[in-house]
Amino acid sequence: MRIVHFSDPHAGGGAEDFFAYFDKRAVGVFNYKFRRQFRHDLTKLSRAVEYILDAKPDVAVCTGDLTSTGQPGEFEKVRPILAPLRDSGIPLLYLPGNHDCYVKRAKCVGAVREMTAYLSKDDYRFTDLPLQREYANVEFLLLNTSRPSNLLCSWGFVDKRDAKWVGNVCEEPKNTPRILLSHYPMIEEHPILRMRHRLFGQKRILELMNKKKIDLSLCGHVHKPYLKVDSTGRGECCAGSVSRNGSMVEIDYSPETDQFTFRTVTL
Repeated sequence: MRIVHFSDPHAGGGAEDFFAYFDKRAVGVFNYKFRRQFRHDLTKLSRAVEYILDAKPDVAVCTGDLTSTGQPGEFEKVRPILAPLRDSGIPLLYLPGNHDCYVKRAKCVGAVREMTAYLSKDDYRFTDLPLQREYANVEFLLLNTSRPSNLLCSWGFVDKRDAKWVGNVCEEPKNTPRILLSHYPMIEEHPILRMRHRLFGQKRILELMNKKKIDLSLCGHVHKPYLKVDSTGRGECCAGSVSRNGSMVEIDYSPETDQFTFRTVTL
């Protein structure tokens, strides 16, 4: 079983309406204009799609932050790039990132909901999350941890109801590997230093990971890729930013050895 995992393209642009100057989008637009546009290259996302189409994995996973401020025009920048993958027959599992859920403006909420339905070919919708899917005898738990937060923070949250849902799912006998998909890392080694960017409410999920009820967490949010896994490949894998580092991760699971192996793909 093979998975290709990529994350955080961060398409951006200017303010798309008058109100964008008076909510959190103003911060994101400023960030994109003076910093992010010089660090992120969407042509690397195009190369990632080409690689996935050639590699033909069993599943492709995108753990969010398609955009910089969640505006409709930003989603439209990545739509034609991802369309060949979406239409290829390779299952594409997309979870929104905090930048995709940047503000509560109706047009922005509508844009992330439309993109979720589009990329899944209406297999699931934003409002369906959390949910389960199974491909190639591997179980995937899709968990949305991204919600609008305050002006200066990029917090994520595991809703109490979602944590309970994950716990109930993991009480069932596990006959296949179980992989959790979320934008935010579940493992945070520096919670104070990363206070502005951290996830809250994941304690129950970490317990399930420690008990091997969840074999692997796939995430983004942190732009530099990392692996925090044991000798069997169980733990957490962050894909990093595909457009900044030109990286994604190819993951293989062998039922014969019951192990995950990882290879960083440099575009």
